[in-house]
Amino acid sequence: MPHFAATLRTGLCATVLATALLGLAGCVVISPFGGHDDQLRETTVQGDGDSKILWLPISGFISDAPSRQAFGLVQQQSTLATVTRALDKAEKDDDIGAVVLRINSPGGTVSAADEIHARIQRYHETTGVPVIASFGGVAASGGYYVAMAADTVIAQPTSITGSIGVIIPSVNAKGLLDKLGVEDASYVSAEHKDIMSPLREASPQERRIVQDVIDSLFARFVSVVKAGRPNLDSNHLAEITDGRIFAADDAKRLGLIDRIGHIDDVLALARDKAGVDEARVIRYYRGRSAPRSILAEAATGSGMNFSAAGVPIDLSVDSNAGASQPLYLWQPPGAP
Repeated sequence: MPHFAATLRTGLCATVLATALLGLAGCVVISPFGGHDDQLRETTVQGDGDSKILWLPISGFISDAPSRQAFGLVQQQSTLATVTRALDKAEKDDDIGAVVLRINSPGGTVSAADEIHARIQRYHETTGVPVIASFGGVAASGGYYVAMAADTVIAQPTSITGSIGVIIPSVNAKGLLDKLGVEDASYVSAEHKDIMSPLREASPQERRIVQDVIDSLFARFVSVVKAGRPNLDSNHLAEITDGRIFAADDAKRLGLIDRIGHIDDVLALARDKAGVDEARVIRYYRGRSAPRSILAEAATGSGMNFSAAGVPIDLSVDSNAGASQPLYLWQPPGAP
């Protein structure tokens, strides 16, 4: 019997290792631990009553591309897909009296933030349901952009927000390549086809081209902020939009947010806007395990969980990391 158990463990380890290696190689892997459950379900995490408040988390890097975990074995929906599916489901539920966007994000891609902003606006216009943005620890750049679709913005006393601006991450490795005796031998169809190549220095004309793109996207960001924050202190607009971050009290002083409060304050406002004294706070989730509280992470219902000595290991792989694309993102110095 011990020999059988040891053999089973060895076989299981070999299966996990093989599937991991296939995932790293870019192959399509079917998890040996069960199928994928993609149905969107509802669970009550707090409160009572017939009326509902939808608690909709928007966390981490905002993207329109799916992310992968566990060496690529598990694929999770993009932020855009998650928000879109939730709002599509919410549109069909007349019992929802308010939506709370719980934003804890430094931002992400320009296109994803803009599309999520538009989707939230469309939901509000279609249903008339009030939308509240509740800031967690960080709601900066693209995270703040998304919040501009809400009727009311509430930040925690310790929230960091702002970072209104655009960045296209790039590096110039030409000096290093010169030391290694390596030179760029790319073939292009026209002189600007390899614009922003890390293998060579950018020409002044190329810098102007890229800057024009950034300026256009930045102008859109500012217009979205002005539309979402009509009481913004216009005398401090240059300060507000120079990319800096703000603590909650400064954000309120400048008109970037409406209130400062905690989760209980957010839910009290949501009930007030819904016109009810009591309501059930609901969350949507996929998979077999429902989140048990407002702030609990929802399970995906597929793939494998890795841990060492009982401590979960995050094996997430962000497909957007390092990409040379325009970002509404607060990126602290030294961040990957």
